[in-house]
Amino acid sequence: MKKKSAPKQALTNFALCVLIATGGTMPADVTAQPDLNGVQLYTLRNQMEESVGTTLAKVAEAGYQTVELAGFYGHSAAEVQQLLQRNGLRAPASHFPLEQMESDFPSVVAEAKALGSEYVVLAWLDESRRTAEDYHRLAQNLNDWGRQCREAGLRLAYHNHDFEFEQTGGFVPYQQLLDNTDPALVFFEMDVYWMHKAGQDPLAYFERHPGRFPLWHLKDATSEGAMADVGRGVIDFPALLAHAEKAGLEYGFVERDDAAAPYDSIQRSLRTVNSWD
Repeated sequence: MKKKSAPKQALTNFALCVLIATGGTMPADVTAQPDLNGVQLYTLRNQMEESVGTTLAKVAEAGYQTVELAGFYGHSAAEVQQLLQRNGLRAPASHFPLEQMESDFPSVVAEAKALGSEYVVLAWLDESRRTAEDYHRLAQNLNDWGRQCREAGLRLAYHNHDFEFEQTGGFVPYQQLLDNTDPALVFFEMDVYWMHKAGQDPLAYFERHPGRFPLWHLKDATSEGAMADVGRGVIDFPALLAHAEKAGLEYGFVERDDAAAPYDSIQRSLRTVNSWD
């Protein structure tokens, strides 16, 4: 994506705001252009199950340069990294399950490092892990895991769905996590589709929490609320991307959970992403 840079003074002022918000730690190079040439491999999970090597080769052939992993499918992290390199791909972010984070976070760090990732992302909370007590404990854990990531030269991020915006124990969990985690240690991967599904305005979050959204999932929605390929729905991505600097956006990953023909889907979405100027 080619995007005009903001005036230098505006960037300087914004950087100052982020430094204040994060207690003096800049979470990302806010002046850099975001890399939107990525795909979340959950879109291709059935294909990955059949052959990681073949799937990555087809992803590269489609024109993608970066991926976000959602599992290793019987391979080690080192083996996946070799397959990525063979196909000219890299994985700046990788999803990990909560169970592994809670039981053996050092293994999460080691695998992320082996992949050459920059971000460790908590992907999902199952139904049994969404009580008020769970969210209180999760905020504490995120701070601890974020510290361990920073010590290892990584960053930690939390990926949302729509359930985090449902009132739970007298608070909204997503806001609870934002308010009770250290901005210098814990970042957020904004899934634009699920924000839309929950009736939330991403711009309001960028305003209140600048610099905390370095990762986005680019997933469109139909007028009825179903998932769609990027550019085939109602979400105005260019309008959101006009605020990418405030959000702190570094990487965007195309995703569609329910694609009937995943390879066709990621090709259509990439054509749309490449059309944004």
